[in-house]
Formats: sequence, structure tokens, C-alpha cells
Amino acid sequence: MDLQYWLGRATHAIHEWADTFGPYQTHPSVLVDDDRFADAFQEFTGRLKDNYPFFHPHYAGQMLKPPHPAAVVGYLTAMLINPNNHALDGGPATARMEREAVGQLAAMFGFDTHLGHLTTSGTIANLEALFVARELHPGRGIAYSQDAHYTHGRMCRVLGIDGHPVRTDSRGRIDLDALEDLLRTGAVGTVVLTSGTTGLGAIDPIHKALALRERYDVRIHVDAAYGGFFTLLAGADGTEGLAPEPWRAIAQCDSVVVDPHKHGLQPYGCGAVLFRDPEVGRFYLHDSPYTYFTSTELHLGEISLECSRAGAAAAALWLTFQLLPPTPDGLGQVLAAGRRAALKWAEMITSSDVLKLYQRPELDIVSYFPAVEPATLTGIDTASARILADGMTSTDPVFLSTLKANREAFAARHPKITADAADARILRSALMKPESELHIERVHTRVEQIARSR
Repeated sequence: MDLQYWLGRATHAIHEWADTFGPYQTHPSVLVDDDRFADAFQEFTGRLKDNYPFFHPHYAGQMLKPPHPAAVVGYLTAMLINPNNHALDGGPATARMEREAVGQLAAMFGFDTHLGHLTTSGTIANLEALFVARELHPGRGIAYSQDAHYTHGRMCRVLGIDGHPVRTDSRGRIDLDALEDLLRTGAVGTVVLTSGTTGLGAIDPIHKALALRERYDVRIHVDAAYGGFFTLLAGADGTEGLAPEPWRAIAQCDSVVVDPHKHGLQPYGCGAVLFRDPEVGRFYLHDSPYTYFTSTELHLGEISLECSRAGAAAAALWLTFQLLPPTPDGLGQVLAAGRRAALKWAEMITSSDVLKLYQRPELDIVSYFPAVEPATLTGIDTASARILADGMTSTDPVFLSTLKANREAFAARHPKITADAADARILRSALMKPESELHIERVHTRVEQIARSR
């Protein structure tokens, strides 16, 4: 689609709508002449060049990619109106879009009933889920794996509840035996399971953990902020298919978080929280003397900890879902391309004489490290840092990221490496862009060249 053309159409459409309300005079205090704006804009665009090329397939580093053009057009069009989805008074059209888009997310996870809304981030979405968990199980803590996002430890401190990190296995998944030992103490009221850790993309065994919920009277919350959309590949045929059991089990969990601003092709910030039981809305109950007055319908602010939220985010997601819905044949094809790229690169790394695979990818995150002699953690750390820096500063750049792995994690995967340090940085690439599938051979060749140029 022609982004420039549709942005022009967006401006025209909003002007046409605005003109139906009659002319008005803009206040002189906000008027800026074109020459002043041109000077400021020139500096502004110059400063924006101090960024990495997140859009390019040779950027194979952090979890960053551009939004889909449909999301850009949807966001900017709605932003010209600037609706606030806190109350129907502030965003009637975009509130309806939000409900429809959130309903599609709930259907994606197999929720028959749900209460949910968009948030500004996965962090806030997880905060809301843990807030409800605290209200349902007061005085009991939260368990999460050591490889879970640091959000959970931080939000436990914010909420004044105890957080309990649980060790992980040799694939970065929560250890269910260690979890059950903790649950026997009665100290935990909610277990957080992760569908796609942000470090390695590991998938906790949600289907196996469900039995612990009834046995120990705990809630199960799924942090699928990163990996949630990969449920679209559960049970799919072909190399990109995923074992369906942990993904299908999400439908039986109490709550789930997913970030459309990751694999949903949305701009920042757009997270979402979903509860299977709509009755948890009672914990959000509040009133406001100056909102919630234009409709007796439920206002989104009545089921959210946040107040003002950009209706433009809902508009962008709704428009994107009209074109690329959260179905196997829609967004699923975008995710499949990234996963195929990750699996293909893993095969090339396995055959490489200068790179070694740290762990086979489950989603689209590839973890690897340079082969060094002698094979020590110190040597791996130094070489990884050099490849990262040389890749970014080269005339033919490739952009990677690093992940710190401790000696125990290394020993579980690569016991022959000498643990002469507490940890070591390895290389990590999130292949979120489907274009990675078309460029992964070039990226691999370039990383090998940099690794060899010692």
C-alpha cells in the first residue's frame, strides 16, 4: 500500500468531517509560521537519524520493528481527532473498535468469555493481572520463573506482595518440580507462566502446570506479551508449526497478556490484558463525577487501572485486524516467516566453524555465541562484545544484541565450556520482521565474517 497516498487521504477525510461542524478561528497563541517550523523540523529530522535501522532485515537485534503501514495510517488518522478511550465521552468510535479488536484477541486464545482492554504496555497489562491476583488471594505471593520478564518482580514490589522466582530447566522453562515444592508451602496465590520469554523465547509447559491450579488453589496467569501471537501456529503443518498443547491450554488459564506492539504489527504502546472471568471487573469498580455520563454502557475506564489512553492505538489495531486478522491465514503467516528464518539460521549456525548455537529456537529468537579457544566464559564474553560492536560500526553493518547467561545456564547446555566467570554475554537475535526469511543467509555470512576478523 502507498503510505504517502493514504496519509493524504487521512488528512482529507478528517478535514471533511471537521468541516461539518462549521468554521472557527484558531487562537493566535498556537499559530507558528512555516519558516520557524521548517527550522525546528530540520533539527528534529536530523536528530531522528540517531537511530538504528529497526526496519531493515540486517537489524537482527532487539525486539524492534516498524508498524504495518495500515497501523500507521489508522493511528495518525485517529490521532487527528485525538480520542481518549478512558470513557465513551472521550472516544465513542474508538472504544467500539477497541472492544472488537480485544474480542478478536480473546477468540485467538480460545476464551469463551472475557473481560479485557488495551493498555499502554505489557508492563501495565501484567500489573493489572497481578493486581487482580492480589485482590483474589490477599496475603499470598506470586511465583514466576527466573527467566520471566523482570516486570513481575518489579510489579510485586509495587503491589506490596511477595515475588517468588522459580528455577528454570535446560531450555529456559519453569521447573515444575521446583514450582510444586514452592506451592506446597501455601505462600503463593498466583503462578505466572510465560509463553515466549524475552531472552530465549522459551515456552513454559502451561498444559502440565494446569493440574497444580486445582491441587494448590492457585490462579494461573500467562505472560504472552512477546510470544502470544504464536498461538496462531499451534498445531500448524510444516516447519513453522508449534506443539499445540501449551498454547491450547491458555484458554483454561485465568488471565493472559499480549503485546500487539510486538508481533501484532502495531506502534508503541499497545498491550492488552484479558481475564477469562468477567466478574473480576468488580475490583476496578469506581466512579467519577465528570465522566461516564453519556452512556449507560460499560466504559473502558471502569475496567482499567489506567485513565487516559490513546484511542488512536485502538484504531490502528482495529484497522490492521481488518486486513491481517489474528488468524493462522492472517497474522499467522507473518509469524511463520520469522520462525522459519530462526530455524534456518539455527541450522546454519550448527554447521558453522566460528559460531555455536546456544539453544535451539522455539519461536523467532536465535541465541548463539562465537567459538573461542580456549572455550571459556571469559573468552565468549569478550568475543561476543567485539562482534556486537564491530557489526554496528562496519561499513557493511549488521545489528545484533547480547544476552547475559550465567554459569549454571551454560553448564546445562554446554558443559564442556570452562566456567571461569559468573556469566558471559552471548549473541541474540529476534527475527521479528518477516523479511528476515529473505535475508537470513546474508546476515549469517556477515556475522561469520565479523567473527573471523579477530
